[in-house]
Amino acid sequence: MTVALRSFAKINLGLYIGAPRADGFHDLRTVYQTVALHDVIRVGVDAKSQARGSGIEILCDDARVPLDSSNTCHRIATLVMQALKARGRVTIEIEKKLPVQGGLGAASSNAVATMIGIERALKKGLSGAERLRIAAEVGSDLPLFLIGGTVLGVGRGEEVYPLPDLPSMAMVVVTPEIGVSTPKAFADWDALVARDNPAELRSAWTGEGVRPHTSYAELTRSGSSDRLFEVGCVLSAWLSNYPDAGAPAKRGGRAGSLLSDLVRAGIENDFERVVFPQFPELRDMKRALVRAGARYASLSGSGSTLYGLFGSAAEAEKAAARLGKQGLRATATRTLTRREFRRLSLFDRH
Repeated sequence: MTVALRSFAKINLGLYIGAPRADGFHDLRTVYQTVALHDVIRVGVDAKSQARGSGIEILCDDARVPLDSSNTCHRIATLVMQALKARGRVTIEIEKKLPVQGGLGAASSNAVATMIGIERALKKGLSGAERLRIAAEVGSDLPLFLIGGTVLGVGRGEEVYPLPDLPSMAMVVVTPEIGVSTPKAFADWDALVARDNPAELRSAWTGEGVRPHTSYAELTRSGSSDRLFEVGCVLSAWLSNYPDAGAPAKRGGRAGSLLSDLVRAGIENDFERVVFPQFPELRDMKRALVRAGARYASLSGSGSTLYGLFGSAAEAEKAAARLGKQGLRATATRTLTRREFRRLSLFDRH
């Protein structure tokens, strides 16, 4: 049996980096948001191959995608088959549309789609807790793709909490032919902090214009840095303004208010401080998004993908066409709410 699933991308609505942890990772604060761009994953499990032994085969036409055990799909398939106590040959075909090393979480999304595909092919299911455990073991941003929509990420990014869905927003994604190394970006951030401010760089995300519904005094510290605590306070205040989010956005309605709050609050991605000096063309692309009419623009993850949020689908289409004439690979798309994410990726049909 072969199962086909959409493997959706994500963006980061702000990404704040804390101090290095004992396990070598960094504490993070981010809001993940799933978007409609996707790869397609086809998973087949041949249970009759048990007598010949089991195996995992990765198929992909993109030469940049590893086909061996270093592929996250391969690693998660091994763990899922073990957890389900299943044997058989697993074939994973990746129809690649998302960029490799692009900051859209493509490899992580592919892995989660592989997990769900194996379950569906075998007609066996893992518990929700087991899914999250396996996903977090394979990579930091895998668990978000088990939730979808608007998701708070803390810890090293693997601790995920569903948030009230923000309205679906029109956007443009720019995917340069540049590969940014996430480990190097973290190392560059550590060097920047050590050189410029031993007490950690302060965030520009002040929360200006955000109306807090929760007193900062009511929030508890989890032992992370003061900087990340302050970010958490503003996150709580910002998101609490949208308790009924998830409904279709009206022109000039809550989506427009969200965009205004993003700009006023100064939400940012810390990676821009170290990635842009190394790749100044990425900074130029962000500026091009703003000139094309983006209400808010940012690097996603460690890059190299950039995105801009727009007030309407028509504005996004117009901007994508304008950027395309400038030689940029720009695509108009939109964010996905949790319900859309699960329906379109077939999670609810498992």
